[in-house]
Amino acid sequence: MEGARLGDRALSRGVRLEIYSEIDSTNDEAKRRGEAGDAGPLWIVAARQTKGRGRLGRSWSSLTGNLHASLLVSGFGPAALAPQLGFAAGLATIGALIEATGAVDRLALKWPNDVLLDGEKLAGVLLEGVQPAGQGAPFGCVIGIGVNCVASPADLPYPASDLSRLGGPSAGALFALLSDKMEETLALWAGGSGFAALRERWLGHAAGLGGEIEARLPRETVSGLFETIDADGRLIISTRSGRRAIEAGDIFLPALAAARPEPERGR
Repeated sequence: MEGARLGDRALSRGVRLEIYSEIDSTNDEAKRRGEAGDAGPLWIVAARQTKGRGRLGRSWSSLTGNLHASLLVSGFGPAALAPQLGFAAGLATIGALIEATGAVDRLALKWPNDVLLDGEKLAGVLLEGVQPAGQGAPFGCVIGIGVNCVASPADLPYPASDLSRLGGPSAGALFALLSDKMEETLALWAGGSGFAALRERWLGHAAGLGGEIEARLPRETVSGLFETIDADGRLIISTRSGRRAIEAGDIFLPALAAARPEPERGR
């Protein structure tokens, strides 16, 4: 990825960076390093992925010029804490984007950790656990982050956008900011002890907070009002039958969909 470098804060914390012109998946490479005993922190970035993927095993289009990056971390505590890293990653990503563009009113976080631009998906996060070989080796996690910098994929089940709407920045310039913002949010998180403070910051950027929301689960759809996220990061929906805590699911925000104009059709 052209121009990719670590930010000054990340460099001062001993974070490492490896850059590839092409790779199967930055997450897969980071997992291989972790399973081989690398404790991180290590960023793997690539100009292009041949097997990029997102949540729930879905493919992730890795268009040249977009940001494809994964961070390997370990030693943060028990595996049960790992899902909280998704909120740290989402907060770091939107923080880097706001610093780069100033578009604070156009960027938002969609639970659990997507970044939206004008209500359309701009960035996503994929967390994967790593258990190194060897007795007593600390549990690790790979935090994969993809940002549509120059183009967004077509033919998706949801609207997507890219940074060309805001005039940049390049993937390399954005990564330097992201690496520093990640160190900042990980320090705030502090192995889970700072999740309450991180949660409050996350809620300050939450898309659809207080409005209608749908959580589409494998066997049902839960509809109601987006009340908050709880102390464990679960989505809390106020429904007609009471409060529901959602741990995972596809989230739909009707107000955002209604606000998007219909695409022009040829005559």
